[in-house]
Amino acid sequence: MGFRFQKRIKLGGGFGLNVSKSGISPSLRTKMGTFSNKGYSTKTGISGVRYQSSGCMLIFAFIGLLSFIIYHLK
Repeated sequence: MGFRFQKRIKLGGGFGLNVSKSGISPSLRTKMGTFSNKGYSTKTGISGVRYQSSGCMLIFAFIGLLSFIIYHLK
């Protein structure tokens, strides 16, 4: 097993920066899980167990932008 380093810098409102050996990436934490530019992870309700998937940040960004536009056009 290799050595793993990860640190989260909280920015408020669920937003944060994750610092690891591979670089820095932004993320958003919610009650349901965490979304980042590398993918998302969902909480399962069991301590230490989560579901993780990658490659969907573009979809979430598009949905968020669309929701923002619709909200402000009302």
